[in-house]
Amino acid sequence: MISKVLIANRGEIALRVILACKELGLGTVAVHSEADRDALHVRYADEDVCIGPALAKQSYLSISSIIAAAEITGADAIHPGYGFLAENPHFAEIVGECQLTFIGPSPNAIRLMGDKAKARETAKAAGVPILPGSDGPVRTIEDALEVARTIGFPIILKASAGGGGRGMRICPDETTLQSAYETARSEAERAFGVADVYLEKYLQHPRHIEIQVFGDTHGRVVSLGERECSIQRRHQKLIEESPSPVVDQTIRQRMGDAAIKLCQAVSYVNAGTIEFLYQDGEFYFMEMNTRIQVEHPVTEEVTGIDLVKEQICVANGEPLSVPFGEFHLRGHAMEFRINAEDPVTFAPNPGKIREFHAPGGPGVRIDTAAYRDYVVPPHYDSLIAKLIIRGKDRPETIARARRALDSFVIEGVKTTIPLHRAILDDPRFVRGDFSTRFMEEFEF
Repeated sequence: MISKVLIANRGEIALRVILACKELGLGTVAVHSEADRDALHVRYADEDVCIGPALAKQSYLSISSIIAAAEITGADAIHPGYGFLAENPHFAEIVGECQLTFIGPSPNAIRLMGDKAKARETAKAAGVPILPGSDGPVRTIEDALEVARTIGFPIILKASAGGGGRGMRICPDETTLQSAYETARSEAERAFGVADVYLEKYLQHPRHIEIQVFGDTHGRVVSLGERECSIQRRHQKLIEESPSPVVDQTIRQRMGDAAIKLCQAVSYVNAGTIEFLYQDGEFYFMEMNTRIQVEHPVTEEVTGIDLVKEQICVANGEPLSVPFGEFHLRGHAMEFRINAEDPVTFAPNPGKIREFHAPGGPGVRIDTAAYRDYVVPPHYDSLIAKLIIRGKDRPETIARARRALDSFVIEGVKTTIPLHRAILDDPRFVRGDFSTRFMEEFEF
């Protein structure tokens, strides 16, 4: 039985896990780099251990340091959060070999779904719709050209070992593909250590819709509805919402059933997300994230389920607490990622927060580890807060979001608050009429 959890992460997600543990009556251990000595997750945890210098590869990515911290403090479980080592199958294996509980899926599931090309093959075998493309990585430019000519341009090259837009290139014709192939492979190797890329048909105006899934050790897998993630820049999400403006209960059921099929095919346990592209009434598997997502609070708000507590309970061998029967979402929710970035250029803007005032009122939730006088370090992701809004429907959620963004005060660093406020006034966003190319056409 889990009694003490070490959180192998930082920032708002580390704090989020700590709060969930406190509700469950579990002890907590925070690990931190030298740059995060004054971080909130360090203050709120029962114990803390410094695991290295500011650079992530010497601290938050150091498996030996994290395992040592667990052994020193007597932690019996590790929650990886998201990012860093969360989808590293070797880390999950080491945790198990050290007789610790990994609060996440099995190493085999992480490894299989982490290879995007293999995940695509697995989805196809499970009967989940996929886009036309290559059967696995394309090893030569000649192979890539042959596949592209068969399915037709435009196509997209994707890194087999990762996501987030790295190693990804859109190719409208043969000339572009010839010049982009080696560039994509080089970028993939730098980012993920594996140069393999695969090829898919490119959809011109898709929506990015993901399904939250959860499996337990008793063989049950459930779908907890969708999140609309089409508002993104360079494949990095900015705003997420649930339910999607274009998904009805019939489509939701079809997508959920497909996601469950894939999870069952890999014996998936714990929280995960199946990402789909959706266009013209059809959806296609894109990838699976084998961890808790940044945007998980959106699902929490429309389901009433604490996903982080559920993760811990499932890792403890308990059955899912989700009721049996047809599942319906309640109300509407949106999440706005508040980053320490220039809202025009998106350049990171680390520094000291001179003033910090979070909004409140009905339907407003803030997940953050920031505070007045906190110094946003330059070494990590620029996310400093998540503004989560809930309303009885989409119009009320938008109205509350406008009110909350107008009263959200962060001074000392530039943030994306003005950008979010402008998006909420865009008629296309208000109508729910947008695709993943929204930001390409957005004027700010």
